Amino acid sequence: MKDAIQQRLNNRGQVGIGTLIVFIAMVLVAAIAAGVLINTAGFLQSKSEQTGQDSTAQVSNRVQVVFGFGNVTTLDGTGAYDQNGKEYVDTVNLTVMRGSGSDDINLSTATIEWIGPNKAVTLVNGSSANDTQFTVSAIKDGDDSVPVLNSQDDRFTISLNASGITGNNVYGLSEGQTAELRLTTQYGAVTLYRVNVPQSLSQESAVTV
Repeated sequence: MKDAIQQRLNNRGQVGIGTLIVFIAMVLVAAIAAGVLINTAGFLQSKSEQTGQDSTAQVSNRVQVVFGFGNVTTLDGTGAYDQNGKEYVDTVNLTVMRGSGSDDINLSTATIEWIGPNKAVTLVNGSSANDTQFTVSAIKDGDDSVPVLNSQDDRFTISLNASGITGNNVYGLSEGQTAELRLTTQYGAVTLYRVNVPQSLSQESAVTV
């Protein structure tokens, strides 16, 4: 009788130990899972914050085009200047400012995609306006920061050589022609501008585009 009772107690003890082991294992698994979830949540939060910041920068850190004008030249069929020849816009000038709520914008790292009637090209900032580069000069710059737009009062001119870009014996943009400009800042923010040459350039030295 005593042996039977002892056997029952031993069985109960073994069951209790087994249950305790299972419980401890479950606690350990739960702790590991909680750690993984916490790490994953932190990673996702960090990524979402970075994505939000990048998205905000792409929207707000953009250049605003205040005004655009083109210089008009008169060329004959050989490309020589001739008052009796055909009129072209040989240089496009954009007056730009920092967009409202924007951070500082460094135009030396910006790119401009020119999609014109005869050619498409991506331009970078350089020392002279030609078929691959645009230039930046200051109109109003209180702290001599050009080419960085670091104040809402800054006004810069971006100059594009339409004659150099179009090339192939085409001396720029002629009457009624258009070109699409896509200016991208270092933040990835994009400003679109459409150059529209008037239907008549006769007797003009400069026109709004």
